[in-house]
Amino acid sequence: MMGISDFTAADRWVVATALKERYGKSVAVEPADSEIRLDPAASEVAVCPTLYWEQRGVEFVIFKIGANRYRSQFFYSALEQFGTGRDFDDLAECVTTTLKLQADHEKDRAGAGSGKTGADLNEA
Repeated sequence: MMGISDFTAADRWVVATALKERYGKSVAVEPADSEIRLDPAASEVAVCPTLYWEQRGVEFVIFKIGANRYRSQFFYSALEQFGTGRDFDDLAECVTTTLKLQADHEKDRAGAGSGKTGADLNEA
């Protein structure tokens, strides 16, 4: 099997732009390689190019799992890992979906998903 090509400069720009829009500042994004199972039922792993960043105590990874194929995760610890539940063929959609899912999760962790208002959360 041929290796998966690395993220391009255009790919990195897509991620950097989404992060700047979300956080209002530039965020350091580190290239990495990850060994992941492309098929959850299979035992073999593939080395995939990965983009990694950390913000607000949360770590994020975007895996390039093939030509124009992406998968993502965010995690607070080894015990608290989350993904979108699907793969993407559009990097911008992968990043924005991951950021939105994490933002929703962050609100839930703060109690905002329980019908509390901002005033309720400020009193806590």
